Amino acid sequence: MQCQSIEELQLLVNKAKKYTDQGKVADYIPALKMANPDSLSIALYYPDGNCYSAGDVSENLTLQSISKVISLALALMDWGEDYVFDHVGQEPTGDPFNSIAKLEISKPSKPLNPMINAGALAVTHMIKGESVEERFQRLLTLIQKLTNNSSIGYSREIARSEFETADLNRSLCYFLKQHGIINEDVEQLIDLYTRQCSIEMNCLDLSRIGCVLAFDGKDPLTEVQLIPANIARICKTFMITCGMYNASGEFAIKVGIPAKSGVSGGILGTVPGRCGIGVYGPALDEKGNSVAGIQLLKMMSEKYMLSMF
Repeated sequence: MQCQSIEELQLLVNKAKKYTDQGKVADYIPALKMANPDSLSIALYYPDGNCYSAGDVSENLTLQSISKVISLALALMDWGEDYVFDHVGQEPTGDPFNSIAKLEISKPSKPLNPMINAGALAVTHMIKGESVEERFQRLLTLIQKLTNNSSIGYSREIARSEFETADLNRSLCYFLKQHGIINEDVEQLIDLYTRQCSIEMNCLDLSRIGCVLAFDGKDPLTEVQLIPANIARICKTFMITCGMYNASGEFAIKVGIPAKSGVSGGILGTVPGRCGIGVYGPALDEKGNSVAGIQLLKMMSEKYMLSMF
């Protein structure tokens, strides 16, 4: 079953929007404080190019942690599975996404998975290129291909705000450097990572990425294989096990689709073989996920039988 009209999608958005007052916008990154906590929008992108949307889908969001999925795909394309997973683990964690605790007790001291900050920093470190600019452009070019939108860029204001407040991520980098997981200048890596997190798009763009992943890395309209199928499968597996921070297990039970959230309030969803989903709702719950966005996806999963389980 799939969405039949914009009107029925808007009804679900209106119902889920009542939950926005249960969350609050991210305030530890100053530039994200400006978001409207009452915003909620969604887009569903189908392989025939049809797209249903509701809410202000033209409103831009920064990818934040959603970018971890694409940087992982690029690192795997650059280095292969053996190298990447020699430096980053493949196991979920119940700890917060920015925790340093498991690094201290794990032997060897490598991050548990690529979706927590420590793992994402290690993955971004692996993106090939001679400079921060070249490495960032390679990631941005892949994202532009996935969205079929060459105008996508990044917010310099948010990147600067994140760079200036990234001391916890710097701590993670220094720990990783001490234990040989990364070997580059920490400020250089933080520069690249904050640009990566500040890539901007709207829900329509986000849903198109989800659709490409839903069809194992192949653009369903052009038939171009943008991400190798085995790498798309790995990315979707991490999304289902680790993509919603330490609420991933509950989300898998109640919604049942591979998804990745970001602290801007975005959620990237991919329904294997069916469609891609992009959600934006900046009011977050205590775990860093869009509170109304999760409620909306729960309603949709039940109505349209989206769960893969």
